[in-house]
Amino acid sequence: MTSDIQIARAAKKRPINDIAAGLGLSPQDILPYGHDKAKITHQTLAGLRDRAPGRLVLVTSINPTPAGEGKTTTTVGLGDALNRIGKRAVICLREASLGPNFGMKGGAAGGGHAQVVPMEDMNLHFTGDFHAITSAHNLLSALIDNHIHWGNALGFDLRRVTWRRVMDMNDRALRDTVVALGGPSNGYPRETGFDITVASEVMAILCLADDLEDLQARLGRIIVGYSRELRPITAADLGADGAMTVLLRDAMQPNLVQTLENNPALVHGGPFANIAHGCNSVTATRAGLALGDYVVTEAGFGADLGAEKFLDIKCRKAGLSPDAVVVVATIRALKMNGGMARADLGAENVEALRVGSVNLARHVENIRRFGLPVVVAINRFDSDSPAEIQALDQLCGQMGVSAVLCTHWADGGAGAEELAHAVVGLVEGGQADFRTLYPDGMGLWDKIQTISRQIYGADRAEAPANVLKQLQEWEHAGFGGLPVCMAKTQYSFSADPTRLGAPSGHVVPVREVRLSAGAGFVVAICGDIMTMPGLPRRPGAENIHLDAEGRIEGLF
Repeated sequence: MTSDIQIARAAKKRPINDIAAGLGLSPQDILPYGHDKAKITHQTLAGLRDRAPGRLVLVTSINPTPAGEGKTTTTVGLGDALNRIGKRAVICLREASLGPNFGMKGGAAGGGHAQVVPMEDMNLHFTGDFHAITSAHNLLSALIDNHIHWGNALGFDLRRVTWRRVMDMNDRALRDTVVALGGPSNGYPRETGFDITVASEVMAILCLADDLEDLQARLGRIIVGYSRELRPITAADLGADGAMTVLLRDAMQPNLVQTLENNPALVHGGPFANIAHGCNSVTATRAGLALGDYVVTEAGFGADLGAEKFLDIKCRKAGLSPDAVVVVATIRALKMNGGMARADLGAENVEALRVGSVNLARHVENIRRFGLPVVVAINRFDSDSPAEIQALDQLCGQMGVSAVLCTHWADGGAGAEELAHAVVGLVEGGQADFRTLYPDGMGLWDKIQTISRQIYGADRAEAPANVLKQLQEWEHAGFGGLPVCMAKTQYSFSADPTRLGAPSGHVVPVREVRLSAGAGFVVAICGDIMTMPGLPRRPGAENIHLDAEGRIEGLF
């Protein structure tokens, strides 16, 4: 079988100027990064603001399993299919983090014949956006410790410096550290730690900011610590916001690439949905809506994480209103939710499929809570039997939702044309009546409880007294109107990654809360979720190398 990377290398890419021209952009509207990728300039982005927007389609999925779901692959396949049936569609994706690429998850460019290229560049350094975000974040970290070293005029309480450092790699050894050891010339020792870059508030800010001016304003509002009097100290107080914006100037511009079928894709930003808000940038989405009839975008992991945050955070803050939602499922993954072992998934088991379909049913129900029409995309595998396909179609009928069998992995856009027609039918049917899950004025803890009960099926959320007190203090300080970003395992509706299917009546334990005042949300960290992942026993990095011709092997 031909691998993803072999398929990507065989792609007949068009010059990036041609891809831009298909969107009505001139060579002056883009900044090329080689022959096959470019950034859309700030000036061009500003000129797109007054255009009437196209239609917005969100692709999400059931909870991820090792069996695979194919959400990004479906996003690409659907975008290609919409173009095949005469709709000018733009795909909007997130950039890949190096952490999962060298860990266990792999890349984020799709798969099979539904990929975005250049795949190898996208999954490695790409145009350097993540490096710029890492540098801007750590510049702020350095300025904090430097300020304390030179007299601490702002009165930082060293026990209450909340800003950590970041790197775009899985490294559990850096989760908790002590800095400034070695004597007075190295500063004042204090405890801190590292998060992965995708969890950085700077990443979230870049993905939610409207433009450079808004970017700097948001960066300035970052709260980096507190004084002994509990007065918040911001990046603007340190004079850091200007220099951080300079480092992020180019990274703020969306990246233009193409699919294997030479259709446009905007790939920009990359927050994880299990520890951040999990959506590509507002600037990329708005650019796509201005340049195309349809934008097909994805949100990370299952609909309980990425889709909820896309709708409750990104759409709320950016004024976006989706027209339809695609929920991706595979028969293999649903059988795994029904109790089958991964090694046995190739065997027909209609009963396990029926049992595991409760996971899909809850995601469909949750999307409807937002007033949005849903279609299920069944990403087909060779092992799917006719009886299983028929059973899933019947189960979706009982949910009141159409199920469309898709073969875009093998057949590219042609394998998702039926899905494209179904999506167009939902969009043009005008069924969407978008609403957020909770109002701005609801209390922060009540927002956490609402998500836990209505989206996760929990009986309640629980938190220690210090967490509840912190939320109350933030409300009194004027942050009560912010949405909540739940950091939780992606594998389950609960905080326990082993509880598959659709558990109910459980408790969601909130162990910590963090205020992202610049991004504009409060993060609730649940269960054992880590904002700095670790590598598995056998990291993917062990398989990655250059062959005799200097080509990358083992990335996929």
